[in-house]
Amino acid sequence: MKWWKAVIAGGLFLGAAAITVGGLKDRPPPTVEAQVGKARKGSITRTITGAGKVQAATTVKISSNLSGDLTELLVKDGDRVTKGQVLGRIDRKRYEASAKQALAAQNAARSDAQVSQVEVDRTTAELARVEELGKKGMASAAEVEQSRAARDTAAARLASAQQRLAQASAVYEEAQTNLSKTTLLSPIDGNIIELSREVGERVRGSDFSEDVVMTIAALNVMEVKFEVGEHEVVHLKPGQPAEIAVDALEGESYQGSVVEIAQKALIKNPGTEAEVTTFPVTVALSTRPARVLPGMSAEVRISAEKHDDTVLVPIQSVTVRPEKSLPDYTPPVEGTGLTVARRAETLAKVVFVVDADNKAQMRRVRTGIASDTDLEILEGLAEGDKVVEGPYRTLSKELKHGDVVREPQPGGPGGPGGKKS
Repeated sequence: MKWWKAVIAGGLFLGAAAITVGGLKDRPPPTVEAQVGKARKGSITRTITGAGKVQAATTVKISSNLSGDLTELLVKDGDRVTKGQVLGRIDRKRYEASAKQALAAQNAARSDAQVSQVEVDRTTAELARVEELGKKGMASAAEVEQSRAARDTAAARLASAQQRLAQASAVYEEAQTNLSKTTLLSPIDGNIIELSREVGERVRGSDFSEDVVMTIAALNVMEVKFEVGEHEVVHLKPGQPAEIAVDALEGESYQGSVVEIAQKALIKNPGTEAEVTTFPVTVALSTRPARVLPGMSAEVRISAEKHDDTVLVPIQSVTVRPEKSLPDYTPPVEGTGLTVARRAETLAKVVFVVDADNKAQMRRVRTGIASDTDLEILEGLAEGDKVVEGPYRTLSKELKHGDVVREPQPGGPGGPGGKKS
């Protein structure tokens, strides 16, 4: 039985030795599973988006400077109107009476002026006759002076009468203007978008506050006004093309362009941590869609800048890492002016490039403009370079320079057709 024990002991010894030798062998480095793609060349457009309300480019509130009862209303909400069309009337009896009174005063003043003119003509002729007689010695100097004074007095009365006529004419003109204002006319071509008064209601006209009867909008030109941030407005300028999507008309979009960029900022919550600075921007639709109405919500996408034939990668491919972790990091030289600047530059934009050995190489890049999905690479990558595109957690935290990368297998976890975590 002793030899059996020796065999068993020898077997255990050989097994332990095999395990020890296997543990001492070099193990392959661990791999990181990630999606890999290629940098490509193409076109990219910087897009600036915003949300706002559709409104008419021109909106006019119709009111009156006169007070009175609204006796007629000749339009309904939504009606199409043309410039100069009669929209309604205010009770005109009082203003007709004022116009008649002013006309009578004007006629009386004109008659007085005519009488004064006749008197001037008569005294002028009398002065000429007396002066002629004076030359012949048949009239005294006193008679000549008396005739001249009579002529001057008549001329002064004429001037006064003419001033009264001018004043009466102005009063009559004002009365006529007030009378004409009792008829409400459309100043533009457009549509009635709101009626604020009904027939029989009193309109209270004032030069200091308006009493709106109705509102007209020129719906042939529609626009969307919205706000963009201070970092985006610097890329905008009038004339840039835009695409407008109206929430109520799903699946449809309309073309337009930037027509106005405000030069004054809107600052919300000033002096607090929630302070926000924005600038109002107006985009006009190229044509007025039939079903788009004022007040509808819309989203605007402005094509602010476009670059062609440039290197592109998905946005998520670019991440940031501390400067000190980059392979090309050079510590600043103490005592030089670059020390402070280098210390302040703590993070750098990087892309992980997969080499021929499937190792991830951290590479510093300089980026350009971004679209919704892609990012322009100005320096650091070439067309065709294999770059890690995800997952986000792997790129942002886990992946390191030199890690071996393996792509997900089709049908496996994370691969096409596989189960996603």
